[in-house]
Amino acid sequence: MTKLALSDEILMKIDKPARYIGNELNSVKKNKDEVAIRFAMCFPDVYEIGMSHLGIQILYDMFNKREDVWCERVYSPWPDLHRIMKEEQIPLFGLESQEPVKNMDFLGITIQYEMCYTNILQILDLSQIPLLSAERGEDCPIVIGGGPCTYNPEPIADFFDLFYMGEGEIQYDALFELYKKMRSDGNSRAEFLHEAAKIPGIYVPSLYEPVYNEDGTLKSFAPIVDDIPSVITKQLVLDMTEAVYPEKPVVPFIKATQDRVVLEIQRGCIRGCRFCQAGMVYRPVREKHVERLKELAMAMLKSTGHEEISLSSLSSSDYSQLEELIDFLIEECNKKRVNISLPSLRIDAFSLDVMSKVQDVKKSSLTFAPEAGSQRLRDVINKGLTEEVILNGATQAFEGGWNKVKFYFMLGLPTETEEDMRAIAELANETAVRYYETVPKEKRNGKCQITISTSFFVPKPFTPFQWARMYPPEDYIGRAKIVNDAVKEQLNRKSIKYNWHEADVTVLEGVLARGDRRVGKAILEVYKNGGIFDAWSEFFDYKRWLDAFAACGIDPDFYTMRERSLDELFPWDFIDTGVSKEFLQREWKNAMAESVTPNCRMRCSGCGVKKFGGGVCYED
Repeated sequence: MTKLALSDEILMKIDKPARYIGNELNSVKKNKDEVAIRFAMCFPDVYEIGMSHLGIQILYDMFNKREDVWCERVYSPWPDLHRIMKEEQIPLFGLESQEPVKNMDFLGITIQYEMCYTNILQILDLSQIPLLSAERGEDCPIVIGGGPCTYNPEPIADFFDLFYMGEGEIQYDALFELYKKMRSDGNSRAEFLHEAAKIPGIYVPSLYEPVYNEDGTLKSFAPIVDDIPSVITKQLVLDMTEAVYPEKPVVPFIKATQDRVVLEIQRGCIRGCRFCQAGMVYRPVREKHVERLKELAMAMLKSTGHEEISLSSLSSSDYSQLEELIDFLIEECNKKRVNISLPSLRIDAFSLDVMSKVQDVKKSSLTFAPEAGSQRLRDVINKGLTEEVILNGATQAFEGGWNKVKFYFMLGLPTETEEDMRAIAELANETAVRYYETVPKEKRNGKCQITISTSFFVPKPFTPFQWARMYPPEDYIGRAKIVNDAVKEQLNRKSIKYNWHEADVTVLEGVLARGDRRVGKAILEVYKNGGIFDAWSEFFDYKRWLDAFAACGIDPDFYTMRERSLDELFPWDFIDTGVSKEFLQREWKNAMAESVTPNCRMRCSGCGVKKFGGGVCYED
């Protein structure tokens, strides 16, 4: 039996001690003396959220399939345990071995959301690893960053030894082989990082230097040594069917956010929404063959005992073999009494037919994401949805027995007017009208419920909107008030409920999303002043961030309030995602012209990812 890192006394004091004891079903135990590399795989948030992350499950499975690697999992301790670990100097530990992370070879941190940046420092601090890469000695683990936020790694560059750009299945084997060889040859940490920088997709921040103009914009960004690339190209899996995938995912001890089998059916998206970073950086669309998906579904249900299976993709409706897959799952899941979850479906007759087959008699609510209330603004963002499609979809849903609809919108999008904001309430009202027109009184299951939620738009790198400006928090709240007032004016206001997002978090997310290396000082300052779990509203303190910016001489408005010029050099321009800057500029101009770009299956728009040699670009 593995000795636990935390005493019974501590475990009895803290919330949900099962977060920290390991030994879950399908977790991997190895003899540490029989492996060459020990890897701590970290999600910098609480266990329940980290255990729901598919990327970690994939890499955990892939690494542990190697006999010479033992990969363990690490999550952010909740504030109650954080305090105890600091007071008692208990080092952060891997769940599988219960041994300190600082004794391992690598600490890999997946970075999904900018508001987790302070938790990265929490992980390093509790692991007793120096927060700054420059201060780490030969006995410290190599700290690696991966995930979507690495498409602008600069705000957190000083905390990482290296970043992996793209999908982890491709280059980790090369990195491990290099590490083993250089360690056996007695090379130093610095020598290893220099050689690692030559592996495609690996970025070592300490070997690159930014230079700034007098106005604060970036003047140049280049390597400080001659034998490493000036451009880092993202790595991607071209054959999704043969790619590694966990048939025995780890089953959490306590209820996770996504407590189900997750079946990844494809990567990428054909749609080209101009605000969506994932839709751009995960191009091209690559599908997994339906027969492989059937095998995986059955294997994972058997190995986990989960009672629900969810299809994972950016746009499930666009998977070409969806009908065959759904028919198979319905037949098999009915036998096993397993529920099927279908996120990210579009509003069309086929999707509604599918949902009516898989949802139980109670008919839970349907979720649609028009993103903008008016047709003009939907054309600006290239959503590819007309009001007619939305209302017809809602009508078909009401005819099928649903009476609850959730709509997701964004406020603060480029070119937005008050008319666009009011259109959100008007679309909700029109949807309610369709319900009362469509469903006879005697067949109504109570009144319909239309829930509208608005988040505030944050411009992200590698999107056509990366040049857009943002607004002060009070401006965003003013926009939400316009929508709220418009809801109250609607005839069917009693059928409409409205929720909106916090505005100050939005502005801060904007600073961190498009920040440069100088922003790292403020992140460090916030952590030193007690900032962790900023993604959780109960712990977020906007004033602490404003004080940190002031203390570090950083003007957050520089990163959020100005519209960028098309020729500005961005902190992330050294990364090649395949999507060219020329294409993004063209799409920005199309947005300003309110012009719609067809999806990838309708017409190739020459975004640049065809050079990778696979996926939707080569379907025909």
